[in-house]
Amino acid sequence: MTNPYKNKPWFKFLSNKYIWVLLFFITWMLFLDNYSYFDHRILDNQINELEDNKEYYQQEIKKDEEQIKQLKNPEQIEKYAREKYYMKKDNEDIYLIEFEGDSIEKK
Repeated sequence: MTNPYKNKPWFKFLSNKYIWVLLFFITWMLFLDNYSYFDHRILDNQINELEDNKEYYQQEIKKDEEQIKQLKNPEQIEKYAREKYYMKKDNEDIYLIEFEGDSIEKK
């Protein structure tokens, strides 16, 4: 009994052992290896996210450094304390004015 596909070009191509080794190698590298293509894509996305976080935190550090420079002035310290912590002098009254759109409604 002879194989009817034996003389077909695609059969010769697929029966080649080097083709099978190459297919196995490609499959291994794409899906199964610790350094597979898909793992690299996930790791690259994580690296990009971390770099974005790094840029954000560097900008926040610059803002904080500017604020620290400003707070070395006693007048700026007083202004900061009045705005953030509502501190006042003994002979002053503080009035907080809230507009309708500024506050968050509690349910």
